[in-house]
Amino acid sequence: MYKVEGTTITMTRGDTLLLQVGMTRDGEPYTPEAGDSVRFALKSQLNGKGTAFKEENPLINKQIPIETMILELDPEDTKPLPFGNYTYDIEITFANGIVDTFICEARFILTPEVH
Repeated sequence: MYKVEGTTITMTRGDTLLLQVGMTRDGEPYTPEAGDSVRFALKSQLNGKGTAFKEENPLINKQIPIETMILELDPEDTKPLPFGNYTYDIEITFANGIVDTFICEARFILTPEVH
């Protein structure tokens, strides 16, 4: 199970996440084009304040297919992670090399599963 409120994602650890991602460019909806790439990265927060992170590298780093713009997290992506609050961002690298982090320092909450 998962829910989205604004940019906050709450999901049950070990579930599958299939989330449609949208973005705008110059105030208009933007559909990625050939040569663009979109990625999602998740890190844990050191203390839940500011931008201090425990890891240098993301805990999860996923490409989002530009054809569908659907972020897919598989059960094995979150299963080894502790319950709690994380921070994620989503960025696009345009074909011309320009990078735009269009969702930054957003909240990701991983909740326990019961079984």
